[in-house]
Amino acid sequence: MLDLESLFNLSYGMCIISSKKGNDFNGCTANTAFQITPEPPMIAVSVNRQNLTHEYIVESKIFVVSILAEETPLEFIGRFGFRGGRDVDKFQGVNYKLGIVGAPIVLDNTVGFIEAEVTNAIDVETHTLFIGRITACETIDESKVPMTYNYYRDVKGGRTPRTAATYIKQKSGTKSKQGVKGMKKYKCLMCGYIYDPAAGDTDNGITAGTAFEDLPDDWTCPECGVGKEEFEPVKD
Repeated sequence: MLDLESLFNLSYGMCIISSKKGNDFNGCTANTAFQITPEPPMIAVSVNRQNLTHEYIVESKIFVVSILAEETPLEFIGRFGFRGGRDVDKFQGVNYKLGIVGAPIVLDNTVGFIEAEVTNAIDVETHTLFIGRITACETIDESKVPMTYNYYRDVKGGRTPRTAATYIKQKSGTKSKQGVKGMKKYKCLMCGYIYDPAAGDTDNGITAGTAFEDLPDDWTCPECGVGKEEFEPVKD
């Protein structure tokens, strides 16, 4: 039996992996960064080959891991996790500083950071496992608690991008298309999720046949967590 949801029992930490290419910066939300040896101190991160951050790490052979705190807003996580660096400047309006390897260290919502230089890269089908020698690491705010993937998923209600190393397709129930004639679909401007009245959002208590306009005011995108104000109608 292959019950992939049992993998949720593994413990992960939420972070932003960033790198550079020339004078350009990019970063992506991740939950697969882990120390692998104490001496010399080494760390590994898994990055999808489709991500722009992957391209930057391959080019520069450096990366930074900024460790996120529990109070990090879902919208901030979604900015780095669901928006493409080829379409937007993810660091615009974000507080950061350059580390000794030259890549950006995220300062907003961050507990601490780890800088590394790539010593090896292992091809793992859809992802690359980058192994790096730690060149610097520091705690920025000792009062903050690092966010685990379990906390992000179960307490904050966050979702996982399809390019993430831990993405598992959610089990879906039967979708009804009754009573949806004339109801428009709406697209999330943050991550591209489409709200379809024919399907509703049953995982979050929204039954099939519920128009977007009738969603509760506190309803949020089930993929990236932004509010209804970040949606626009899908053109016919």
